[in-house]
Amino acid sequence: MGNKGCDLGLIGLGVMGRNLALNIADHSFPVAVYNRTVERTREFMEKEAAGQDLRPGYTLGEFLGLLRRPRAILILIQAGPAVDAVMGELLPFLSAGDLIIDSGNSHFTDTDRRSKLCGDKGLLFMGLGISGGEHGARYGPSLMPGGPREAYERVRPILEAVAAQVEGEPCVAYLGAGSSGHYVKMVHNGIEYGLMQLIAETYDLMKRGLGLSPEELASVYEAWNRTELNSYLVEITARIFRQRDQKTGQPLIDLILDQARQKGTGKWTSWDAMDLQVPTPSIDAAVMMRDLSGYKAERQAAAQVLKGPAAAFPGERESFIGPLKHALYAGMIITYAQGLALLSQASRTYHYQLNLELVARIWRGGCIIRAALLQEIRAAFRARPDLPNLLLDSRLGQEVLARQADLRAIACRAGELGLPAPGLMASLAYFDAYRSATLPANLTQAQRDYFGAHTYERLDAPGIFHTQWPED
Repeated sequence: MGNKGCDLGLIGLGVMGRNLALNIADHSFPVAVYNRTVERTREFMEKEAAGQDLRPGYTLGEFLGLLRRPRAILILIQAGPAVDAVMGELLPFLSAGDLIIDSGNSHFTDTDRRSKLCGDKGLLFMGLGISGGEHGARYGPSLMPGGPREAYERVRPILEAVAAQVEGEPCVAYLGAGSSGHYVKMVHNGIEYGLMQLIAETYDLMKRGLGLSPEELASVYEAWNRTELNSYLVEITARIFRQRDQKTGQPLIDLILDQARQKGTGKWTSWDAMDLQVPTPSIDAAVMMRDLSGYKAERQAAAQVLKGPAAAFPGERESFIGPLKHALYAGMIITYAQGLALLSQASRTYHYQLNLELVARIWRGGCIIRAALLQEIRAAFRARPDLPNLLLDSRLGQEVLARQADLRAIACRAGELGLPAPGLMASLAYFDAYRSATLPANLTQAQRDYFGAHTYERLDAPGIFHTQWPED
């Protein structure tokens, strides 16, 4: 490229932005960088960018002057008003054909709005979901781009180079039009919430139910990670239980406050699933439990007065740990099934034209929900692109069927011990509801017609019906 200009400019030198800029430069793509705080740009160039082909712009004008036309600008800052503020500064200086890429965790409706704003001005706009955290940004994330195909093709060589690689394939691909990239990233995070909740429940059942120490828990998860449960989240769970606090020498896990934070993507997944009438109860339960964890003082007070059964499991440990492993795997399949069913419906509703095999492919590496299971999920959608639900895949459906007895036993045992396991229970309820040829929704419809004249349909005749129900 020489002195002709950079093919890409990056705005935002926070943790993710700095690491992604270094990753891009590692792959021989000169990058122009800019941060609204000049000192951060200067510090980055002095301490981290030495020897790399990274070109700083200390003013917006200087930054834009470093870019080859038509310009491609990647914004990697906190989602929300800050993105609109940066775009407001950029737009007066851009020309037709220039490309803006929003790589934050933006809500997909904001992406649609910004796409229209840019389109009206002759600009291109692309939403790019990034997963993998700080390490992924530096050494290979999973990238989820959506927007005009022309926009993707312009930066495809860069994205394919910096993405995680699995079996020679980059964990990036063009997903579809509009806000598809940010929508897929949102659902990725919703699945992430669900999987984390399932793992947290297995931890609680083994800690409070079996009395396992952090060292013993680490050994269990390490063993599980060598099986079909192999995944990034199970792997780091084992590492967490090995970590000692530098100050006290105690297991760090025992010193961390039991209040889980969230940035909203799991909640967004649940919201839009409800709007599209796609059930995602495992994800919903995970969001609920993060909310409930925030009521620490109330929970402590309730623990003094709302007594339940003894939490200690009376039997042999192995008779509990084996079924728990199987229950977790079944719950993981069911959680992925819910998220991918949501993507399928969203694709139809929002005209994304998603290829779910492709989605599974780019989730195999770099991202937080990467797991060996995604190979099976990819194969399921390769064999049947129109598969409405993973539970209907012959292989994955059988995997759940083979473990349903253990999932039921663990759900029952959790109830008997008084230990909350809403993720596992919701997964089981979803499985049982999905496989039910009949549900009690007929009573719900009768009730709605009784008190609100909302009408109902019949099994024995077409049409819409209303009954004059008896009054008191």
